[in-house]
Amino acid sequence: MVANNKTISLVLGSGGARGLAHIGIIHWLEEQNYAIRSIAGSSMGALVGGIYAMGKLDEFTQWVKAVDKLEMLRLMDFTRSQGGLVKGDKIINTLAELTGERHIEDLPISFTAVAADIANEKEVWIDTGPVFDAIRASISLPLLFTPVDHKGVTLIDGGVLNPVPIAPTFRDHTDLTIAVNLSGQPNHELDLIERKQPVHSASSYFSKKIDQFIDSISPISSNTESLSIYDVAYQAIDTMQGAVARQKLAAYPPDVVLELPRNICGILEFDRAEEMIEFGYTMAAKQLGE
Repeated sequence: MVANNKTISLVLGSGGARGLAHIGIIHWLEEQNYAIRSIAGSSMGALVGGIYAMGKLDEFTQWVKAVDKLEMLRLMDFTRSQGGLVKGDKIINTLAELTGERHIEDLPISFTAVAADIANEKEVWIDTGPVFDAIRASISLPLLFTPVDHKGVTLIDGGVLNPVPIAPTFRDHTDLTIAVNLSGQPNHELDLIERKQPVHSASSYFSKKIDQFIDSISPISSNTESLSIYDVAYQAIDTMQGAVARQKLAAYPPDVVLELPRNICGILEFDRAEEMIEFGYTMAAKQLGE
């Protein structure tokens, strides 16, 4: 453990399973004795950040490392609602059982989850109330998860409007603001050591299951020899979030930006948790260690 008295505001971006890299980054910061005083997160960033603020990141890490594709499929409570394909109750309830439930205002670390109000086209910062209510609103990825009604307002994934939510940290009195952008430019030369399976393998697995569900409720078949409905939506959302993230970072530059290439991992490849956590740790050690 090194001597370090610096306090940090940590901004954790959206990006599905790539957000597991947040865990590795947090582990490196803790090892260097940085004091994380504040977290703002969108989507997966809100999930990891909220659980860390609760003091339950180790429990979540052990669980997510053990999850395989079949277990992820079992956690998908498909619905015939027109607002989305998955209700998300099973995932949230499983996490709440794993970590317990807390209210944001009772946490030892300041925490803000960012969601998007689609009717009024504006961000919603959730910094009070049950932690998992805030997380559920922030992870409501269009097409996949059904929107959430929060105090009479329909909310979807925070990454739609702000994939890297720096603004909630402006009121902080910390030494550094570190932002993690999961929607960086693709790195086509990326070659992770001993990759066990091709990129997007789990995403393709889930997309097939989602397409089968769509076929069961829609007269229009989604089965094609090219990209599925899910694949097209996933790539469109990823491209959009990358563009929005660049604009936000240019407008409100933090002290440090850690950026992952968006082709490093598919949005639902949670079975690659150990690999993503290690990547985040290594990236933090290389870039922040300097």
